[in-house]
Amino acid sequence: MYESSPTATGAFGLFVFCAGKTLSMKSIGNVKPQSMHFVEPLPLQSGAVLSDYTLVYETYGTLNADCSNAVLVCHALNASHHVAGTYEGQPKSTGWWDNMVGPGKPLDTNRFFVIGVNNPGSCFGSTGPMHTNPATGKPYGALFPVVTVEDWVHAQARLADALGIRKFAAVMGGSLGGMQALAWSTLYPDRVAHCLVIASTPKLSAQNIAFNDVARQAILTDPDFHDGDFYAHGVVPKRGLRVARMIGHITYLSDDDMAEKFGRDLRGTDYQFGYGIDFEIESYLRYQGDKFSEYFDANTYLLITKALDYFDPARACQGDLAVALSGTQAEFLVVSFTTDWRFAPERSREIVQALVKNERRVSYAEIDAPHGHDAFLLDDPRYMAVVRAYYEKVWSGLDMQMPAVQREAA
Repeated sequence: MYESSPTATGAFGLFVFCAGKTLSMKSIGNVKPQSMHFVEPLPLQSGAVLSDYTLVYETYGTLNADCSNAVLVCHALNASHHVAGTYEGQPKSTGWWDNMVGPGKPLDTNRFFVIGVNNPGSCFGSTGPMHTNPATGKPYGALFPVVTVEDWVHAQARLADALGIRKFAAVMGGSLGGMQALAWSTLYPDRVAHCLVIASTPKLSAQNIAFNDVARQAILTDPDFHDGDFYAHGVVPKRGLRVARMIGHITYLSDDDMAEKFGRDLRGTDYQFGYGIDFEIESYLRYQGDKFSEYFDANTYLLITKALDYFDPARACQGDLAVALSGTQAEFLVVSFTTDWRFAPERSREIVQALVKNERRVSYAEIDAPHGHDAFLLDDPRYMAVVRAYYEKVWSGLDMQMPAVQREAA
């Protein structure tokens, strides 16, 4: 492990870890989603406007008297507001970051009030392409406006206002969620005390944009897509969704991880000399594609991948990320994984370097894990230890600010 001491250019810690064992922890239990409707129009970066909209969200833990212990968890591409816990009667409904959030877990709900929000344009309850367009009385479909990371952050800020949360103890996310956390630190600098950016990037590379476009083309060219209005035809562009998911899933795994899990193992005893499933990796990818096509909306996939492509906070600053982050006030934890070639450690280091130039307090952990981009969702003990230690720091800062009576209650 390596850690540098604070210098004139800011407080910067570097942590490098090697492989370890998997952890298993108890879930938070049954949870229930909530929803909030907003009648105030939401202006979007594109110039379009959502005239009114609903956000679905979940909360875990208890908000303290001065609303200072709130943590916002931002979701990635195919995730949602359901961060932790399970739904009653649905044992397979475990939240996507259940290993991270809960009692005694790295983000401890005995201490923090955690919020997961489903973003506009999604297909998990918040207003999106499947919902009724008030202008037509029909599902939005292809008419749902393109949304950006910044649009989502503005919507989340309105929810925070409605919940009485003026400032978050932390905003945290992995992958696309990390982009949202970074955007929070620039759009609402005085409302974020700590910013946790995990397995993310300040902008997509050309290669990443290319992968996203190939996935979109698979959907757009599916005969069942019907220019985005497939709802009216009673069909789903499953073929396009399957291919899109297969392409995406390949990029989330590392070559080493694929080799260890599947290698060149055959499903049968020999080659079939056809175009069916010969290899175990083919079977796995098709299974993932089939499963994805059953629950995810094609228009949502198009919208969210475009939001990924468009994110670039330095674009308005002639490409200078340090200038783009100059207005931030938060302290930062940035985490990357050595085998994540989709959002490589180099991209995380760009964020760290830009923050150090601005003399921000930033800690950086680079985890030597074999799992590729998906590592941010897994139970690597070194990764969990880094996040846990950081939240101990966040809590210590809150604890020092609490009135004595409130501190004793906590």
